[in-house]
Amino acid sequence: MLAFALPYTLHVLAALVWVGGMFFAWLVLRPATVAALEGPARLRLWVEVFRRFFRWVWLAVAILAISGIGMLHMRFNGFETAPKYIHVMIGGGIAMFALFMRIQALLLPELKTAVQAEDWAAGAAVLGRIRRMVGVNLLLGLAVVAVASSRLLM
Repeated sequence: MLAFALPYTLHVLAALVWVGGMFFAWLVLRPATVAALEGPARLRLWVEVFRRFFRWVWLAVAILAISGIGMLHMRFNGFETAPKYIHVMIGGGIAMFALFMRIQALLLPELKTAVQAEDWAAGAAVLGRIRRMVGVNLLLGLAVVAVASSRLLM
């Protein structure tokens, strides 16, 4: 059981970084930037926030995948014998990663391009799409955490 403690702890911490970061960005930082900054400054700030936060998300994703696969094999000898809540967690994690990749690979470059061109209307539109996707990802993350912590589907 001691061998299980390290991957489990890393898994929980990585989920906390990713989901907690989205919670903070969506419910605290976003409203604060709207209240305190004009459009151009707000868009420049978000480019920097995403640049820094996404480094941590990449680290969290790697830790989640490695620790999750490790625990899956340690505890259940693979996917086939794992309980339903594990399948739900994996599916939720894959969906979350897909949304993150859409933001990282498609929307963030659009935002950067708009900010560099000082096309504030286009930047605001892209930021709005990113905000909605982060909101969906936050809801997915909270649902995965709820399933993981309560094991509702055992």
